[in-house]
Amino acid sequence: MRALLGGTTIEGQMGVSSWAPSPNLGKLSLRASGGGAFAGYNWQWDDVIFGVEASYLHGGFGGSVTAAGTRSSGSALSDNYYHQVTATSQAAISIKDMATLRVRAGYAYGCFLPYLFGGFALGNADISRSVSVLDVTTPGPTNPPALSPVFLSAAEAQHNHLLYGYSAGLGVDVNLIGGLFLRAEWEYLRFTLSLM
Repeated sequence: MRALLGGTTIEGQMGVSSWAPSPNLGKLSLRASGGGAFAGYNWQWDDVIFGVEASYLHGGFGGSVTAAGTRSSGSALSDNYYHQVTATSQAAISIKDMATLRVRAGYAYGCFLPYLFGGFALGNADISRSVSVLDVTTPGPTNPPALSPVFLSAAEAQHNHLLYGYSAGLGVDVNLIGGLFLRAEWEYLRFTLSLM
């Protein structure tokens, strides 16, 4: 935002870029579905199972947030105008592909294998960010001529941005027949990303 407002009165005297809201997707929580595959190898000692797995998931995961704020100058600035500035920021992320490499440990109870796992995660994301500033002026004490509102905006997008993070969770495998099994699993994925 500082580059967008460089050299303006509202930046020089009101410091808009320092107080303008910056959206953060750090606490965003959404649910989505996707499809994928996994492969792995297990070692067994009595009823204790250790394994290594690689997984791939394709889907539409992500979200967006918007933050806005308005402030008034309170007194006329050096240009002899009162300023009311509204700044709006928006950030969005869409994660299309995710892959994990993880280790797991479980204990076999008959045909059931409950397990815990943890590992490393990679993601492929499209990220967009935008900011806009609306400056509405009112003539100050010396009654300069009225000015039209000024609107400034900037946007950027990153496609196929590599994300990294970690994966953890738990699940259960149920042996149906031979090497065929059914799996139910809950997985937590966390990626590290700075949007603004």
